[in-house]
Amino acid sequence: MRPKGALPGLPRLEIRDPMALPSGFPIVMSSPFRIAFLGIDHPHGAAWRTSLSNFGDEIEISAILPAFDGATTSLEERHAHVERFADIDDLITRGRFDGALVCLPNDETPEAVAKLARAGKHILVEKPSAGSVANARPLIESVSQSGVAFQNGYMWRYDEGAGRIKDMVSDGRFGKIISVEMTYVTSDVSRRGPGHYLFDRHISTGGFFNWLACHYLDLLLYITGEQVVGVTARTGLFGATPVEVEDGGVAILDLSGGGIATFVGGYWLPRWAGEGHWTIRGSERWVHWDLGHRLEIHGPQPQWTAMDETFDLPADKKPGYHGSRAFRAIQDWMNAARSGSQPCRNTPQSTVDTLELIDTIYRSSREGRRIECAIGGGLRS
Repeated sequence: MRPKGALPGLPRLEIRDPMALPSGFPIVMSSPFRIAFLGIDHPHGAAWRTSLSNFGDEIEISAILPAFDGATTSLEERHAHVERFADIDDLITRGRFDGALVCLPNDETPEAVAKLARAGKHILVEKPSAGSVANARPLIESVSQSGVAFQNGYMWRYDEGAGRIKDMVSDGRFGKIISVEMTYVTSDVSRRGPGHYLFDRHISTGGFFNWLACHYLDLLLYITGEQVVGVTARTGLFGATPVEVEDGGVAILDLSGGGIATFVGGYWLPRWAGEGHWTIRGSERWVHWDLGHRLEIHGPQPQWTAMDETFDLPADKKPGYHGSRAFRAIQDWMNAARSGSQPCRNTPQSTVDTLELIDTIYRSSREGRRIECAIGGGLRS
């Protein structure tokens, strides 16, 4: 089983078909942004479609490639009569769409994205986009050469709490980053069943680190802006249900600024549930982050009164995949497609950086030693 407004110095051009726009002209959308949806029964497929519905008439799902052996069990009735395509080549040849939301297994995603990018279609792809850096190369090369707008499904880059912590780092409020402690545990393998494609090594390549730890690893690079220069890790099977891929593990990540980050997590909870916590410790303050809920901030005590604050993050009531995070990510992607200028927060390079970090964690565990590296640290990593 598997518009923005016109750029300075350029005229505004209203056009019905954005893909026919002459090079160098900004797009003022007078019709919906048309999306081809690939992977109807993907684990996040229905949630992604709910997120798209938040845009009302601004977005239209105009083509469907079911994938997953043609399954459409989760297809909403409002999309039941959307034109369907059996394969990517037919979709590109006959489909009428501006961008594609790609929700396919790791072994199918790179080739599909590469073909779509070469055809000039804007790309929003589910994380992690591939099983490894090597497998992702066709995707990365095609997207980079085509110049289409690219967005990845690492939604935490669009989270308010993450943004506030990133601002603290940028402002120097932490001083030197000493440690970042990350914990992420979620439902055990038996919730989906060991036969699920996520646990098939041939299809997915990796397990928990590839499918879920990737969120926090990507976010670490984004928030700190530092490189990971060393990795010591152990991954494996720790739960009660045997599968072909790891169900979790631990990683120690040396940061280029002299600090250290740790990650512990896995498919380890005996019901549908999840827990995510960070603690960031610096020479000038430390912060406990209950993801999606609150920041507990502890600052210096220059005289008699210490700086202590509990900052409650606003409740996210927007429906769909990751709520407002996905809304902002989709909005960022469409703006990039329309303006042809500012890239999204997720880039081809940040996608490579996260996959390289996951690859290095697996290698460290496999070889039983610390691996020196230089991952991330780019301007938009």
